[in-house]
Amino acid sequence: MAINIFNTQKNELDDYKVLKEKPHWQGQSMNNTSVKGQDTKMRDTPAIDDTVFNGLNRGRVAIFIDGLNLFQTALQLGIEIDYVKLLCRLTNGSRLLRAFFYTGVDSSNEKQQGFLLWMRRHGYRVVTKDLVLLSENLKKSNLNVEIAVDMLNLAPYYNTAVLVSGDGDLAYAVNAVSRMGVRVEVVSLRTMTSESLIDVADCFIDLDSIKKHIQKDSNIGYSYRASSNSNL
Repeated sequence: MAINIFNTQKNELDDYKVLKEKPHWQGQSMNNTSVKGQDTKMRDTPAIDDTVFNGLNRGRVAIFIDGLNLFQTALQLGIEIDYVKLLCRLTNGSRLLRAFFYTGVDSSNEKQQGFLLWMRRHGYRVVTKDLVLLSENLKKSNLNVEIAVDMLNLAPYYNTAVLVSGDGDLAYAVNAVSRMGVRVEVVSLRTMTSESLIDVADCFIDLDSIKKHIQKDSNIGYSYRASSNSNL
């Protein structure tokens, strides 16, 4: 399923202006991520669940979801994602600053627009880019630049970044925010995740290990308004 909605980049830039100061947290500091020997990363384990979060002071959390990458992962797992469950699972009781969802769009697809409207109304900031025609039957867009810029611009305001992507092109951005004192958790399917991305993360969570917690119930659909000529 391709996903689309109109571009919201200006709104995201406006959001940064209202974040006047860095949050202050009680408890153990999350800022020292340089000692890799104490990391919770377990790259040799094929399936790692999110019990590593238990008792961990993650501070304020920002979530960055590569929509196309997650969709491809869901196809591999044979599930449909429940995005409310996903948001709850990734936040896991911590304070949420923002949850971004990045995706390519086709403005002619009403079903996709309806889905992203639903996403906006259920806790996500949707960031989009027009799909580019690569061949007669293939359209694609790459939002790695948008993900990297948002991760860096917001880094002073969150303690933990949750990146839902396996794309190794994001490793440089992850390493950059780590140097700023941010903890980075990468969530993706192990077989679809670049080693370079895992190497620079503080923690890796295999989506296969938590799929039962984030998949949509077969009898529940997304609820949103659609125009009268929509087939939804």
